[in-house]
Amino acid sequence: MKTLFIDCSMGAAGDMLTAALLELCEDKNEAVRQLNDLGVPGVKYIAEDAEKHGIHGLHVRVEINGEAEEDENHMNEHHHDHDHDHHHHHTTMHDIEHIVIDHLNVSDKVKKDVLAVYQLIAQAESHAHQMPVEEIHFHEVGAMDAVADVTAVCFLVEKLGVERIIASPVHTGYGEVECAHGKLLVPAPATAYILQGVPMCAGNIEGELCTPTGAALLKHFVDVFEQLPVIRAEKFGYGIGTKEFPSANVLRVILGETEHDTEEIEEYYCAIDDMSGEEFGFAQERLFEAGALDVYTIPITMKKSRPGILLNVTCRAKDREQILKVLFRDTTTLGVKCARYERYAMDREIEELKTSFGNVHRKCASGYGTERSKLEYEDVAEIARKQNLSLREVRRRIEEEK
Repeated sequence: MKTLFIDCSMGAAGDMLTAALLELCEDKNEAVRQLNDLGVPGVKYIAEDAEKHGIHGLHVRVEINGEAEEDENHMNEHHHDHDHDHHHHHTTMHDIEHIVIDHLNVSDKVKKDVLAVYQLIAQAESHAHQMPVEEIHFHEVGAMDAVADVTAVCFLVEKLGVERIIASPVHTGYGEVECAHGKLLVPAPATAYILQGVPMCAGNIEGELCTPTGAALLKHFVDVFEQLPVIRAEKFGYGIGTKEFPSANVLRVILGETEHDTEEIEEYYCAIDDMSGEEFGFAQERLFEAGALDVYTIPITMKKSRPGILLNVTCRAKDREQILKVLFRDTTTLGVKCARYERYAMDREIEELKTSFGNVHRKCASGYGTERSKLEYEDVAEIARKQNLSLREVRRRIEEEK
């Protein structure tokens, strides 16, 4: 399985992640050209060779409307301001959505990833300032710099064809950091909010090592947080920061192949006796939208011999918060139990078959000495309806063609 490992021993920042991923590209100059063709308004990416403590890598900076942006490495990228003064332009979450949807020259998947990452940032700022997301305003230049970092990382993850992302526990640094409103404890409130549920530690470096943008990118993309697993390394990438610390200010990534590693998943379950079948069906839909891997119900007998339903949901750790929100919002439960397991899974991919009925997708799985495949149900069902055939007949004809 094509796996990306992110070493967060010096935290994470958007520009350093961008630089490290660029190092993994076959043609770095072409990758930079592609970044500059993404359509981030007024933004130009510049990649430069850099070195820290004898470690050589790349540093990426951006120019906003022809001017170099102030170094954002290990600082609060957004410089949020809520005075609504007229001396600065401000950018709202609505503005960010407009930029992503209407301006970016990227795939729909990358657009979805960019919006999801920035939504994490906006929610964190909203929580930190106790204001609705719609009222959060970012200084325009700082916001565009963060959009540039988020877009670049999302684009490069897709370009590299990564199937799984693992990161080490996140070193946040310790002490205080200066921001527009004075000194804040490290990790800053927005960063701390984003990193809820993520393994982290202060480490021995005084200063801000993990920024809100870096935290949001990790929260969105990382499948599991653990130390370096067994991996057949193919490439190493080093993103060099500009701030000086006692240790090398470098973010390292490793691209390689892992075997069928286990994946940590979480199981949530609760007993309910006052919901209708329709309400359970609706909740199930919302849980899958929130990232659930599986949702099922079991009839049970509760106290005082009342009939009830046990609702069971499994998900990845990164989707925990959204799953819990749905459980408490869309069911009547007052409490949820949790268990953690290791999950073994076969490698999976989707093939597109050209058939006499048109293009049909087929799910293929392999691993542990076994291979199997299955035609996508929705594709087969659509053909069966149009041709007035049974599902079995459609499958038989397609398999005979192949």
